[in-house]
Parts: sequence; structure tokens; C-alpha cells
Amino acid sequence: MENLIKIKPDKERARSLIKLASLRYGKIKTFDEEKESSLIIEGYYEAAKELITAVLFIDGYKTLSHKDLIEYLSLNYKGYFSELDINLLDQLRKYRNNIVYYGIFIEPSYIKRNKEQIYEIISELFDVCEKKLE
Repeated sequence: MENLIKIKPDKERARSLIKLASLRYGKIKTFDEEKESSLIIEGYYEAAKELITAVLFIDGYKTLSHKDLIEYLSLNYKGYFSELDINLLDQLRKYRNNIVYYGIFIEPSYIKRNKEQIYEIISELFDVCEKKLE
């Protein structure tokens, strides 16, 4: 994680990101899975990214690397997230990049297959943030 920068812990910035992730996550649930599957995948990833970034701010770190965000979670929060969770987050990262930069569309079946695990990961990220802010 060469792009990880040590900073003073910033709980206010973390709270702001958590609020943004909450708004985004709530909005995603109103999307039509059949017609807006790519937007849903992008939204899931962005919400997760905001929550992981919040964790880093609470812990006193920052990075601009999306790969480093996921690696940080993998190395420092093993008790919370399985290897399958980390792999799914990394897959979402790659899909989000393909959606944003190449206009790739994701099949609705991908959401149907992975929605429950994605919900669990995002829920756990909210829980980790909440516990760390207590």
C-alpha cells in the first residue's frame, strides 16, 4: 500500500462520508434492477468506497488509490470481512471502472446473484464506522 498517507484522525470528515454513503445507498434501492443495473453496481461500489474511506480517516490515513482502500480493509479488518467479501469489493471496483470509463453495461443477473452479499458487506461497513466513532 504505497499510496497510504498517515494523517491526523478526522472523525468529522468520516461522519460526512458516512452520511453521503447512507444517502447514496438509500437512493440505489429505488433503482430498477432490470433497466439500471450498471448504475446500481456503480452506486454500491461508491457507497462502499465512501465507507472504507471513512474508516481510513478514523484510523488516521488517507489514499487516492481505490485498490489500496480495499487492501487496507483486507489487511486490517480480517475479523469483519472474509476473503470472499474482499474479492467481491474488488470485483465491484473493476466493474465500476469499466462502467465509468468504458460505458460497459452489467447484466441484471449479476445483481440478483450478489445483492445479499453486497448488502451484508455495506451493512458491516456501516457497523464498523459506527463502532469506531463511539
